[in-house]
Amino acid sequence: MEKKNISEAIQHLEERFTKKVLFQKGDSIVFVLNFMPGQKLPAHTHPGADVYIYALQGKGTITVNDADEEFAEGEVIHIADDEVFAYRNSGTTPASLHVVISKLPSAAYAKEI
Repeated sequence: MEKKNISEAIQHLEERFTKKVLFQKGDSIVFVLNFMPGQKLPAHTHPGADVYIYALQGKGTITVNDADEEFAEGEVIHIADDEVFAYRNSGTTPASLHVVISKLPSAAYAKEI
């Protein structure tokens, strides 16, 4: 068993969003994305994997297949492997997202940024 405190992964930077990996086991990964107001995650897909995103704090806009949806603290969303999605912190306070990817598409997804 491994245990971590998620608060250690909540780290916001003014110059860019951050990604802090909590666990990587086999083809799965768990991490936290942190965004200051206005920062965004570009549109992308995760072929062959399911993505689950939980809004830990803040609010923003999540775009799935060109449809915008408000995404606020306490909400959770599932993104299928063929769906194109993006996120933008459209709020006025920092936002953090807890992300679980069921199958790691490539080693690049496991890098912290």
